[in-house]
Amino acid sequence: MKRFEMRVDPLTHEIYYAVPMKGVALLQDPLLNKAQAFTPMERTEFDLHGLLPDSVGNLDMQVDRNYGIYRMKSTDIERYVTLIGLLDRNETAFYSLVTRHIEETLPIIYTPTVGQACLTMSHIIRRYRGLYVTAANVDRIEDMLRAVGLPDISLLVATDGERILGLGDLGADGMGIPVGKIALYVAAAGIHPTSTLPVCIDVGTNNERLLADPLYIGSRTRRLGGDAYYRVVERFVQGVQRVFPRALLQREEIGKHHAFTLLERYRDRLPSFNDDIQGTGATAAAALRSALRACGRPLGGERIAIHGFGQAGSGVANAIATLLELEGGLSAAQARRRVFAVDIDGLLLEGAACAPYQERFLQPRETVAGWPVPKDRAPSLAEVVRHGGITTLIGVSGQKGSFTPAILGDLAKNTERPIVFALSNPTSCSETTPQEVLDATEGRAIVATGSPFAPARLPDGRPLPASQCNNLYVFPGMGLGAITGQASRITHRMFHAAACAISDMVTAEQQRDGLLLPPLTDIRAVSYRVALAVAMEARDEGLGMIASDEELGARIAASMWQPRYYPYRYCPS
Repeated sequence: MKRFEMRVDPLTHEIYYAVPMKGVALLQDPLLNKAQAFTPMERTEFDLHGLLPDSVGNLDMQVDRNYGIYRMKSTDIERYVTLIGLLDRNETAFYSLVTRHIEETLPIIYTPTVGQACLTMSHIIRRYRGLYVTAANVDRIEDMLRAVGLPDISLLVATDGERILGLGDLGADGMGIPVGKIALYVAAAGIHPTSTLPVCIDVGTNNERLLADPLYIGSRTRRLGGDAYYRVVERFVQGVQRVFPRALLQREEIGKHHAFTLLERYRDRLPSFNDDIQGTGATAAAALRSALRACGRPLGGERIAIHGFGQAGSGVANAIATLLELEGGLSAAQARRRVFAVDIDGLLLEGAACAPYQERFLQPRETVAGWPVPKDRAPSLAEVVRHGGITTLIGVSGQKGSFTPAILGDLAKNTERPIVFALSNPTSCSETTPQEVLDATEGRAIVATGSPFAPARLPDGRPLPASQCNNLYVFPGMGLGAITGQASRITHRMFHAAACAISDMVTAEQQRDGLLLPPLTDIRAVSYRVALAVAMEARDEGLGMIASDEELGARIAASMWQPRYYPYRYCPS
Protein backbone atom coordinates (compact mmCIF):
# COMPACT_ATOMS: atom_id res chain seq x y z
CA MET A 1 0.00 0.00 0.00
CA LYS A 2 1.29 3.45 -0.87
CA ARG A 3 1.91 5.60 2.17
CA PHE A 4 0.41 8.67 0.50
CA GLU A 5 -0.34 10.35 -2.80
CA MET A 6 0.18 13.97 -3.78
CA ARG A 7 -3.01 15.39 -5.25
CA VAL A 8 -4.44 18.71 -6.43
CA ASP A 9 -7.90 19.88 -5.35
CA PRO A 10 -9.86 20.45 -8.60
CA LEU A 11 -11.73 23.43 -7.13
CA THR A 12 -9.13 25.27 -5.05
CA HIS A 13 -6.01 23.95 -6.86
CA GLU A 14 -4.49 23.30 -3.43
CA ILE A 15 -1.73 20.70 -3.39
CA TYR A 16 -2.27 18.19 -0.59
CA TYR A 17 -1.22 14.73 0.56
CA ALA A 18 -3.85 12.01 0.50
CA VAL A 19 -2.86 9.95 3.56
CA PRO A 20 -4.35 6.54 4.46
CA MET A 21 -3.10 6.30 8.06
CA LYS A 22 -3.99 7.91 11.37
CA GLY A 23 -2.82 8.35 14.95
CA VAL A 24 0.44 6.87 16.15
CA ALA A 25 1.16 5.26 12.77
CA LEU A 26 1.16 8.70 11.16
CA LEU A 27 3.46 10.18 13.81
CA GLN A 28 5.90 7.29 13.38
CA ASP A 29 6.24 7.71 9.61
CA PRO A 30 9.23 10.05 9.05
CA LEU A 31 8.05 11.02 5.58
CA LEU A 32 4.68 12.20 6.88
CA ASN A 33 5.31 13.22 10.48
CA LYS A 34 4.83 16.94 11.13
CA ALA A 35 5.02 16.50 14.91
CA GLN A 36 3.87 19.67 16.68
CA ALA A 37 3.12 21.35 13.34
CA PHE A 38 -0.05 19.35 12.64
CA THR A 39 -2.87 21.89 12.47
CA PRO A 40 -5.92 21.68 14.80
CA MET A 41 -8.05 20.49 11.86
CA GLU A 42 -5.52 17.78 10.97
CA ARG A 43 -5.30 16.68 14.61
CA THR A 44 -9.04 16.07 14.56
CA GLU A 45 -9.12 14.38 11.16
CA PHE A 46 -6.18 12.09 11.93
CA ASP A 47 -6.99 11.25 15.60
CA LEU A 48 -3.93 13.07 16.94
CA HIS A 49 -5.48 14.90 19.90
CA GLY A 50 -3.65 13.97 23.07
CA LEU A 51 -0.73 12.50 21.14
CA LEU A 52 0.84 15.95 20.74
CA PRO A 53 1.36 18.96 23.03
CA ASP A 54 -1.48 21.46 23.00
CA SER A 55 0.37 24.28 21.24
CA VAL A 56 0.74 24.23 17.46
CA GLY A 57 4.26 24.80 16.17
CA ASN A 58 5.79 25.30 12.74
CA LEU A 59 8.77 24.14 10.71
CA ASP A 60 10.98 27.08 11.65
CA MET A 61 10.54 26.33 15.35
CA GLN A 62 11.38 22.67 14.80
CA VAL A 63 14.51 23.51 12.83
CA ASP A 64 15.70 25.95 15.50
CA ARG A 65 15.10 23.42 18.26
CA ASN A 66 16.92 20.59 16.48
CA TYR A 67 19.77 22.82 15.35
CA GLY A 68 20.25 23.83 18.99
CA ILE A 69 20.44 20.16 19.97
CA TYR A 70 22.90 19.53 17.13
CA ARG A 71 25.17 22.38 18.26
CA MET A 72 25.29 21.00 21.81
CA LYS A 73 27.02 17.81 20.65
CA SER A 74 30.76 17.71 21.23
CA THR A 75 31.91 15.21 18.57
CA ASP A 76 31.19 14.75 14.87
CA ILE A 77 29.86 11.22 15.36
CA GLU A 78 27.41 12.55 17.96
CA ARG A 79 26.32 15.19 15.47
CA TYR A 80 25.86 12.51 12.84
CA VAL A 81 23.71 10.39 15.14
CA THR A 82 21.67 13.48 16.05
CA LEU A 83 21.00 14.39 12.42
CA ILE A 84 20.19 10.82 11.38
CA GLY A 85 17.88 10.59 14.38
CA LEU A 86 16.02 13.63 13.07
CA LEU A 87 15.89 12.06 9.58
CA ASP A 88 14.36 8.96 11.17
CA ARG A 89 11.67 11.02 12.91
CA ASN A 90 10.87 13.85 10.53
CA GLU A 91 12.37 14.06 7.06
CA THR A 92 10.97 17.49 6.25
CA ALA A 93 12.55 19.03 9.35
CA PHE A 94 15.83 17.22 8.62
CA TYR A 95 16.07 18.55 5.07
CA SER A 96 15.06 22.03 6.12
CA LEU A 97 17.85 22.09 8.70
CA VAL A 98 20.45 20.71 6.29
CA THR A 99 19.60 23.11 3.45
CA ARG A 100 19.82 26.07 5.82
CA HIS A 101 23.22 24.96 7.15
CA ILE A 102 24.64 23.09 4.15
CA GLU A 103 28.33 23.97 4.61
CA GLU A 104 28.25 23.06 8.29
CA THR A 105 26.29 19.82 7.97
CA LEU A 106 27.76 18.50 4.71
CA PRO A 107 30.91 17.01 6.32
CA ILE A 108 28.69 15.45 9.00
CA ILE A 109 26.05 13.72 6.89
CA TYR A 110 28.67 12.68 4.31
CA THR A 111 32.46 12.69 4.11
CA PRO A 112 34.37 12.53 6.30
CA THR A 113 32.03 11.74 9.23
CA VAL A 114 29.91 9.20 7.37
CA GLY A 115 33.03 7.04 7.14
CA GLN A 116 33.35 7.02 10.95
CA ALA A 117 29.66 6.18 11.15
CA CYS A 118 29.99 3.24 8.76
CA LEU A 119 32.83 1.82 10.86
CA THR A 120 30.40 1.54 13.79
CA MET A 121 27.04 1.34 11.97
CA SER A 122 25.97 -1.95 13.53
CA HIS A 123 26.40 -0.34 16.96
CA ILE A 124 24.72 3.02 16.33
CA ILE A 125 21.92 2.19 13.90
CA ARG A 126 18.47 3.02 15.27
CA ARG A 127 16.19 2.60 12.29
CA TYR A 128 16.69 0.55 9.16
CA ARG A 129 16.31 2.69 6.05
CA GLY A 130 16.13 1.54 2.46
CA LEU A 131 16.40 -1.95 1.04
CA TYR A 132 18.81 -4.76 1.94
CA VAL A 133 19.23 -7.11 -1.01
CA THR A 134 20.93 -10.47 -0.41
CA ALA A 135 21.59 -13.65 -2.35
CA ALA A 136 18.83 -15.27 -0.27
CA ASN A 137 16.12 -12.71 -1.01
CA VAL A 138 17.03 -11.27 -4.42
CA ASP A 139 14.59 -13.56 -6.26
CA ARG A 140 11.82 -11.71 -4.43
CA ILE A 141 13.15 -8.34 -5.59
CA GLU A 142 9.97 -7.19 -7.35
CA ASP A 143 7.87 -7.82 -4.24
CA MET A 144 10.50 -6.12 -2.08
CA LEU A 145 10.54 -3.01 -4.26
CA ARG A 146 6.75 -2.78 -4.29
CA ALA A 147 6.63 -3.20 -0.52
CA VAL A 148 8.58 0.03 -0.04
CA GLY A 149 5.21 1.78 -0.28
CA LEU A 150 6.34 5.00 -1.95
CA PRO A 151 4.43 6.69 -4.79
CA ASP A 152 7.14 6.19 -7.40
CA ILE A 153 10.90 5.69 -7.19
CA SER A 154 12.96 7.69 -9.67
CA LEU A 155 16.38 7.39 -7.98
CA LEU A 156 18.17 4.47 -6.34
CA VAL A 157 21.65 4.69 -4.80
CA ALA A 158 23.21 1.27 -4.28
CA THR A 159 26.42 0.00 -2.70
CA ASP A 160 27.83 -3.45 -2.06
CA GLY A 161 29.89 -2.10 0.83
CA GLU A 162 33.22 -3.39 -0.48
CA ARG A 163 35.28 -0.18 -0.54
CA ILE A 164 33.79 2.39 1.77
CA LEU A 165 35.66 5.70 1.49
CA GLY A 166 39.07 4.07 1.60
CA LEU A 167 38.10 2.15 4.75
CA GLY A 168 37.73 -1.15 2.95
CA ASP A 169 35.09 -3.87 3.16
CA LEU A 170 32.36 -2.82 5.61
CA GLY A 171 29.63 -5.06 4.28
CA ALA A 172 26.10 -4.03 5.27
CA ASP A 173 27.52 -1.31 7.52
CA GLY A 174 28.22 0.54 4.27
CA MET A 175 24.50 1.36 4.03
CA GLY A 176 25.40 4.72 5.55
CA ILE A 177 26.81 5.71 2.15
CA PRO A 178 23.61 5.50 0.04
CA VAL A 179 21.59 6.96 2.92
CA GLY A 180 23.96 9.94 3.06
CA LYS A 181 24.15 10.27 -0.72
CA ILE A 182 20.38 10.46 -1.03
CA ALA A 183 20.30 13.10 1.70
CA LEU A 184 22.60 15.17 -0.50
CA TYR A 185 20.47 14.58 -3.60
CA VAL A 186 17.45 15.93 -1.76
CA ALA A 187 19.23 18.84 -0.05
CA ALA A 188 21.33 19.95 -3.03
CA ALA A 189 19.01 19.26 -5.98
CA GLY A 190 15.54 19.10 -4.48
CA ILE A 191 14.79 15.56 -5.64
CA HIS A 192 11.74 14.66 -3.58
CA PRO A 193 12.68 12.26 -0.74
CA THR A 194 9.67 10.04 -1.49
CA SER A 195 11.10 9.25 -4.93
CA THR A 196 14.44 7.97 -3.60
CA LEU A 197 15.62 4.62 -2.26
CA PRO A 198 18.97 3.68 -0.67
CA VAL A 199 20.02 0.09 -1.36
CA CYS A 200 22.63 -2.21 0.16
CA ILE A 201 23.48 -5.21 -1.99
CA ASP A 202 24.67 -7.37 0.89
CA VAL A 203 26.71 -10.17 -0.64
CA GLY A 204 28.65 -10.88 2.56
CA THR A 205 31.92 -9.53 3.87
CA ASN A 206 35.52 -10.64 4.24
CA ASN A 207 36.04 -8.31 7.18
CA GLU A 208 36.99 -10.54 10.10
CA ARG A 209 36.06 -7.89 12.65
CA LEU A 210 32.51 -7.73 11.35
CA LEU A 211 32.12 -11.50 11.06
CA ALA A 212 33.16 -11.82 14.70
CA ASP A 213 30.95 -8.96 15.90
CA PRO A 214 27.74 -10.33 17.52
CA LEU A 215 25.98 -7.03 16.70
CA TYR A 216 26.85 -7.03 13.00
CA ILE A 217 23.65 -6.50 11.00
CA GLY A 218 24.73 -7.99 7.67
CA SER A 219 24.97 -11.45 6.11
CA ARG A 220 27.46 -13.55 8.07
CA THR A 221 29.02 -15.12 5.01
CA ARG A 222 32.16 -14.60 3.01
CA ARG A 223 31.73 -12.07 0.24
CA LEU A 224 30.43 -13.51 -3.00
CA GLY A 225 32.58 -13.17 -6.09
CA GLY A 226 32.53 -14.12 -9.74
CA ASP A 227 29.30 -15.34 -11.33
CA ALA A 228 27.52 -15.58 -7.97
CA TYR A 229 28.09 -11.87 -7.35
CA TYR A 230 27.00 -10.83 -10.83
CA ARG A 231 23.88 -13.00 -10.59
CA VAL A 232 22.70 -11.05 -7.55
CA VAL A 233 23.38 -7.71 -9.23
CA GLU A 234 21.70 -8.80 -12.47
CA ARG A 235 18.59 -10.01 -10.67
CA PHE A 236 18.45 -6.74 -8.73
CA VAL A 237 18.69 -4.67 -11.92
CA GLN A 238 15.95 -6.79 -13.53
CA GLY A 239 13.67 -6.03 -10.60
CA VAL A 240 14.36 -2.30 -10.78
CA GLN A 241 13.60 -2.26 -14.50
CA ARG A 242 10.31 -4.10 -14.00
CA VAL A 243 9.00 -2.14 -11.01
CA PHE A 244 10.53 1.30 -11.64
CA PRO A 245 11.39 1.26 -15.36
CA ARG A 246 12.31 4.98 -15.54
CA ALA A 247 14.48 5.05 -12.42
CA LEU A 248 18.10 6.17 -12.34
CA LEU A 249 20.58 3.84 -10.60
CA GLN A 250 23.72 5.29 -9.04
CA ARG A 251 26.39 2.90 -7.78
CA GLU A 252 28.60 3.85 -4.85
CA GLU A 253 31.75 2.47 -3.23
CA ILE A 254 31.97 -0.67 -5.37
CA GLY A 255 35.28 -2.55 -5.46
CA LYS A 256 37.24 -1.60 -8.58
CA HIS A 257 37.35 -5.20 -9.82
CA HIS A 258 33.54 -4.98 -10.15
CA ALA A 259 32.98 -1.25 -10.66
CA PHE A 260 34.20 -0.99 -14.25
CA THR A 261 32.51 -4.23 -15.27
CA LEU A 262 29.18 -3.01 -13.90
CA LEU A 263 29.63 0.39 -15.50
CA GLU A 264 30.08 -1.14 -18.95
CA ARG A 265 27.53 -3.92 -18.49
CA TYR A 266 24.63 -1.63 -17.59
CA ARG A 267 25.61 1.56 -19.41
CA ASP A 268 23.08 0.96 -22.20
CA ARG A 269 20.46 -0.99 -20.25
CA LEU A 270 19.25 1.70 -17.88
CA PRO A 271 20.23 5.22 -16.85
CA SER A 272 23.07 4.58 -14.41
CA PHE A 273 26.49 5.83 -13.40
CA ASN A 274 29.24 5.40 -10.85
CA ASP A 275 29.88 8.61 -8.93
CA ASP A 276 33.28 7.47 -7.66
CA ILE A 277 34.43 7.25 -11.27
CA GLN A 278 32.38 9.68 -13.33
CA GLY A 279 31.35 12.24 -10.71
CA THR A 280 34.91 12.60 -9.47
CA GLY A 281 36.14 13.01 -13.03
CA ALA A 282 33.60 15.68 -13.94
CA THR A 283 34.33 17.71 -10.81
CA ALA A 284 38.06 17.64 -11.49
CA ALA A 285 37.49 18.56 -15.14
CA ALA A 286 35.36 21.54 -14.08
CA ALA A 287 38.09 22.77 -11.74
CA LEU A 288 40.81 22.27 -14.38
CA ARG A 289 38.77 24.16 -16.96
CA SER A 290 38.43 27.08 -14.53
CA ALA A 291 42.12 26.94 -13.62
CA LEU A 292 43.26 27.10 -17.24
CA ARG A 293 40.91 29.99 -17.88
CA ALA A 294 42.35 31.80 -14.86
CA CYS A 295 45.95 31.44 -16.02
CA GLY A 296 45.21 31.98 -19.71
CA ARG A 297 46.65 28.69 -20.97
CA PRO A 298 45.11 26.79 -23.91
CA LEU A 299 43.59 23.42 -23.11
CA GLY A 300 45.35 21.71 -25.98
CA GLY A 301 48.83 22.44 -24.63
CA GLU A 302 48.35 21.01 -21.17
CA ARG A 303 50.34 18.03 -19.91
CA ILE A 304 48.66 16.33 -16.96
CA ALA A 305 50.05 13.75 -14.54
CA ILE A 306 47.54 11.77 -12.48
CA HIS A 307 48.99 10.03 -9.44
CA GLY A 308 46.85 7.04 -8.46
CA PHE A 309 44.99 5.22 -11.22
CA GLY A 310 42.15 3.29 -9.66
CA GLN A 311 38.48 4.24 -9.99
CA ALA A 312 38.95 7.92 -9.24
CA GLY A 313 42.11 8.28 -11.32
CA SER A 314 40.51 6.59 -14.29
CA GLY A 315 37.44 8.79 -13.97
CA VAL A 316 39.54 11.95 -13.83
CA ALA A 317 41.61 10.82 -16.82
CA ASN A 318 38.59 10.07 -18.97
CA ALA A 319 36.88 13.35 -18.06
CA ILE A 320 40.00 15.36 -18.84
CA ALA A 321 40.56 13.50 -22.11
CA THR A 322 36.99 14.34 -23.12
CA LEU A 323 37.64 17.98 -22.18
CA LEU A 324 40.83 18.11 -24.25
CA GLU A 325 39.08 16.50 -27.19
CA LEU A 326 35.86 18.55 -27.20
CA GLU A 327 37.35 21.92 -26.22
CA GLY A 328 41.09 21.60 -26.74
CA GLY A 329 41.05 20.71 -30.41
CA LEU A 330 42.84 17.36 -29.97
CA SER A 331 41.95 13.99 -31.39
CA ALA A 332 40.94 11.27 -28.94
CA ALA A 333 44.39 9.65 -29.25
CA GLN A 334 46.21 12.97 -28.81
CA ALA A 335 44.11 13.81 -25.75
CA ARG A 336 44.98 10.51 -24.08
CA ARG A 337 48.69 11.07 -24.74
CA ARG A 338 48.50 14.34 -22.80
CA VAL A 339 47.53 12.38 -19.69
CA PHE A 340 50.35 10.62 -17.83
CA ALA A 341 48.90 7.90 -15.59
CA VAL A 342 51.15 7.09 -12.63
CA ASP A 343 50.17 4.17 -10.43
CA ILE A 344 51.89 2.38 -7.56
CA ASP A 345 54.71 1.04 -9.77
CA GLY A 346 55.21 4.24 -11.75
CA LEU A 347 54.14 5.49 -15.16
CA LEU A 348 51.82 3.13 -17.02
CA LEU A 349 53.60 2.13 -20.24
CA GLU A 350 52.55 0.08 -23.25
CA GLY A 351 53.38 -3.59 -22.82
CA ALA A 352 53.20 -3.53 -19.04
CA ALA A 353 50.63 -5.54 -17.10
CA CYS A 354 47.60 -3.42 -16.24
CA ALA A 355 43.89 -3.55 -15.54
CA PRO A 356 41.54 -3.28 -18.55
CA TYR A 357 40.31 0.17 -17.49
CA GLN A 358 43.90 1.47 -17.51
CA GLU A 359 44.71 0.37 -21.07
CA ARG A 360 43.46 3.53 -22.78
CA PHE A 361 46.07 5.62 -20.96
CA LEU A 362 49.21 3.55 -21.48
CA GLN A 363 51.98 5.83 -22.73
CA PRO A 364 54.03 4.63 -25.73
CA ARG A 365 57.52 3.60 -24.69
CA GLU A 366 58.99 6.06 -27.17
CA THR A 367 57.58 8.83 -24.99
CA VAL A 368 60.16 8.04 -22.32
CA ALA A 369 62.93 6.71 -24.58
CA GLY A 370 64.95 9.91 -24.32
CA TRP A 371 64.41 10.48 -20.61
CA PRO A 372 67.55 10.05 -18.46
CA VAL A 373 65.97 7.36 -16.28
CA PRO A 374 66.69 3.65 -15.73
CA LYS A 375 65.18 1.48 -18.46
CA ASP A 376 64.53 -1.55 -16.25
CA ARG A 377 61.55 0.03 -14.51
CA ALA A 378 58.75 2.51 -15.11
CA PRO A 379 59.53 6.19 -14.41
CA SER A 380 58.49 7.38 -10.97
CA LEU A 381 56.15 10.29 -10.31
CA ALA A 382 59.09 12.61 -9.69
CA GLU A 383 60.70 11.56 -12.98
CA VAL A 384 57.44 12.00 -14.89
CA VAL A 385 57.02 15.55 -13.56
CA ARG A 386 60.66 16.46 -14.19
CA HIS A 387 61.10 14.96 -17.66
CA GLY A 388 57.54 14.93 -18.98
CA GLY A 389 57.04 18.69 -18.92
CA ILE A 390 54.04 18.30 -16.63
CA THR A 391 51.99 21.46 -16.08
CA THR A 392 49.10 20.01 -14.06
CA LEU A 393 49.56 17.51 -11.24
CA ILE A 394 46.52 15.64 -9.88
CA GLY A 395 46.57 13.30 -6.91
CA VAL A 396 44.00 10.60 -6.18
CA SER A 397 46.45 8.16 -4.60
CA GLY A 398 45.51 8.36 -0.93
CA GLN A 399 49.24 8.69 -0.16
CA LYS A 400 49.84 11.49 2.31
CA GLY A 401 52.75 13.74 1.38
CA SER A 402 53.46 12.09 -1.97
CA PHE A 403 53.65 15.53 -3.63
CA THR A 404 56.98 16.45 -2.08
CA PRO A 405 58.51 19.95 -2.17
CA ALA A 406 61.01 18.66 -4.75
CA ILE A 407 58.25 17.39 -7.04
CA LEU A 408 56.28 20.62 -6.65
CA GLY A 409 59.43 22.63 -7.31
CA ASP A 410 60.08 20.73 -10.55
CA LEU A 411 56.47 21.29 -11.57
CA ALA A 412 56.92 25.04 -11.06
CA LYS A 413 59.91 24.96 -13.42
CA ASN A 414 57.69 23.68 -16.25
CA THR A 415 55.18 26.52 -16.23
CA GLU A 416 54.60 29.97 -14.76
CA ARG A 417 51.30 28.89 -13.15
CA PRO A 418 51.47 25.23 -12.09
CA ILE A 419 48.12 23.58 -11.30
CA VAL A 420 47.99 21.19 -8.34
CA PHE A 421 44.92 19.17 -7.33
CA ALA A 422 45.42 17.05 -4.19
CA LEU A 423 42.09 15.25 -4.25
CA SER A 424 42.51 12.33 -1.84
CA ASN A 425 40.16 12.13 1.15
CA PRO A 426 40.22 12.55 4.08
CA THR A 427 42.67 15.35 4.98
CA SER A 428 45.05 12.81 6.52
CA CYS A 429 45.45 11.17 3.09
CA SER A 430 45.96 14.33 1.04
CA GLU A 431 49.02 14.28 -1.22
CA THR A 432 49.95 17.76 0.00
CA THR A 433 48.42 20.85 1.58
CA PRO A 434 47.64 24.18 -0.08
CA GLN A 435 50.27 25.91 2.05
CA GLU A 436 52.94 23.41 1.06
CA VAL A 437 52.08 23.95 -2.61
CA LEU A 438 52.34 27.72 -2.35
CA ASP A 439 55.59 27.51 -0.39
CA ALA A 440 57.18 25.21 -2.99
CA THR A 441 56.04 27.26 -5.99
CA GLU A 442 56.70 30.80 -4.68
CA GLY A 443 52.96 31.39 -4.47
CA ARG A 444 52.44 30.87 -8.22
CA ALA A 445 50.37 27.67 -8.11
CA ILE A 446 46.64 27.23 -8.57
CA VAL A 447 45.39 24.77 -5.97
CA ALA A 448 42.34 22.58 -5.36
CA THR A 449 41.84 19.83 -2.79
CA GLY A 450 39.52 16.93 -2.09
CA SER A 451 39.22 17.71 1.62
CA PRO A 452 38.48 21.06 3.23
CA PHE A 453 41.56 23.10 4.21
CA ALA A 454 41.94 26.49 5.85
CA PRO A 455 43.07 29.24 3.43
CA ALA A 456 46.80 29.23 2.70
CA ARG A 457 48.97 32.36 2.81
CA LEU A 458 50.62 33.85 -0.24
CA PRO A 459 54.20 35.19 0.11
CA ASP A 460 52.80 38.70 0.62
CA GLY A 461 50.58 37.47 3.47
CA ARG A 462 47.26 37.51 1.60
CA PRO A 463 44.97 34.51 2.24
CA LEU A 464 44.23 32.18 -0.66
CA PRO A 465 41.34 29.73 -0.32
CA ALA A 466 41.56 26.35 -2.04
CA SER A 467 38.47 25.10 -3.83
CA GLN A 468 37.26 21.73 -2.60
CA CYS A 469 36.57 19.36 -5.49
CA ASN A 470 33.48 17.85 -3.91
CA ASN A 471 31.35 15.51 -6.04
CA LEU A 472 28.35 17.36 -4.62
CA TYR A 473 28.87 19.80 -7.47
CA VAL A 474 28.01 17.10 -10.01
CA PHE A 475 25.91 14.14 -8.94
CA PRO A 476 22.78 15.90 -7.58
CA GLY A 477 22.37 17.94 -10.76
CA MET A 478 23.25 14.93 -12.90
CA GLY A 479 20.49 12.91 -11.26
CA LEU A 480 17.98 15.76 -11.44
CA GLY A 481 18.73 16.45 -15.10
CA ALA A 482 18.59 12.79 -16.10
CA ILE A 483 15.31 12.21 -14.27
CA THR A 484 13.47 15.36 -15.36
CA GLY A 485 14.90 15.16 -18.86
CA GLN A 486 13.89 11.48 -19.09
CA ALA A 487 17.35 10.36 -20.19
CA SER A 488 17.38 6.72 -21.25
CA ARG A 489 21.08 6.41 -20.41
CA ILE A 490 24.01 8.49 -19.12
CA THR A 491 26.92 9.37 -21.41
CA HIS A 492 30.40 10.90 -21.18
CA ARG A 493 29.09 13.99 -22.98
CA MET A 494 26.51 14.53 -20.25
CA PHE A 495 29.25 14.59 -17.64
CA HIS A 496 31.23 16.95 -19.85
CA ALA A 497 28.19 19.22 -20.11
CA ALA A 498 27.94 19.13 -16.30
CA ALA A 499 31.61 20.08 -15.91
CA CYS A 500 31.26 23.01 -18.30
CA ALA A 501 28.12 24.27 -16.54
CA ILE A 502 29.91 24.28 -13.18
CA SER A 503 33.03 25.98 -14.53
CA ASP A 504 30.99 28.65 -16.32
CA MET A 505 29.42 29.67 -13.01
CA VAL A 506 32.78 30.78 -11.58
CA THR A 507 32.99 34.56 -11.91
CA ALA A 508 36.10 36.55 -12.77
CA GLU A 509 36.13 37.94 -9.24
CA GLN A 510 35.99 34.44 -7.75
CA GLN A 511 38.85 33.38 -10.02
CA ARG A 512 40.95 36.30 -8.77
CA ASP A 513 40.26 35.09 -5.24
CA GLY A 514 41.62 31.65 -6.16
CA LEU A 515 38.28 29.83 -6.49
CA LEU A 516 37.85 27.27 -9.26
CA LEU A 517 34.34 26.17 -8.33
CA PRO A 518 31.25 28.09 -7.17
CA PRO A 519 30.67 28.46 -3.40
CA LEU A 520 28.92 25.47 -1.85
CA THR A 521 26.34 27.88 -0.48
CA ASP A 522 25.13 28.18 -4.10
CA ILE A 523 24.72 24.43 -4.48
CA ARG A 524 21.04 24.56 -5.42
CA ALA A 525 21.78 27.01 -8.21
CA VAL A 526 24.69 24.81 -9.31
CA SER A 527 22.46 21.73 -9.35
CA TYR A 528 19.90 23.55 -11.45
CA ARG A 529 22.51 24.63 -14.01
CA VAL A 530 24.00 21.13 -14.15
CA ALA A 531 20.56 19.55 -14.50
CA LEU A 532 19.66 21.86 -17.37
CA ALA A 533 22.96 21.16 -19.15
CA VAL A 534 22.47 17.40 -18.72
CA ALA A 535 18.85 17.46 -19.91
CA MET A 536 19.82 19.54 -22.96
CA GLU A 537 22.67 17.16 -23.79
CA ALA A 538 20.39 14.13 -23.40
CA ARG A 539 17.93 15.76 -25.80
CA ASP A 540 20.66 16.64 -28.31
CA GLU A 541 22.00 13.08 -28.25
CA GLY A 542 18.52 11.69 -28.92
CA LEU A 543 18.37 10.10 -25.48
CA GLY A 544 15.99 12.41 -23.65
CA MET A 545 12.86 14.52 -23.77
CA ILE A 546 12.38 16.67 -26.86
CA ALA A 547 11.72 20.14 -25.50
CA SER A 548 13.13 23.64 -25.79
CA ASP A 549 15.78 24.91 -23.42
CA GLU A 550 13.15 27.08 -21.75
CA GLU A 551 10.73 24.18 -21.32
CA LEU A 552 13.43 21.98 -19.83
CA GLY A 553 14.50 24.76 -17.47
CA ALA A 554 10.94 25.33 -16.29
CA ARG A 555 10.41 21.61 -15.78
CA ILE A 556 13.58 21.30 -13.71
CA ALA A 557 12.81 24.36 -11.59
CA ALA A 558 9.28 23.10 -10.89
CA SER A 559 10.57 19.69 -9.81
CA MET A 560 13.03 21.00 -7.20
CA TRP A 561 11.34 20.24 -3.90
CA GLN A 562 11.61 22.69 -1.02
CA PRO A 563 11.22 21.29 2.51
CA ARG A 564 7.78 22.44 3.65
CA TYR A 565 4.64 20.99 5.18
CA TYR A 566 1.76 20.30 2.82
CA PRO A 567 -1.88 20.03 3.98
CA TYR A 568 -3.07 16.47 4.64
CA ARG A 569 -6.45 14.89 3.93
CA TYR A 570 -7.50 11.49 5.16
CA CYS A 571 -8.11 9.04 2.31
CA PRO A 572 -8.40 5.45 3.56
CA SER A 573 -7.83 3.89 0.15
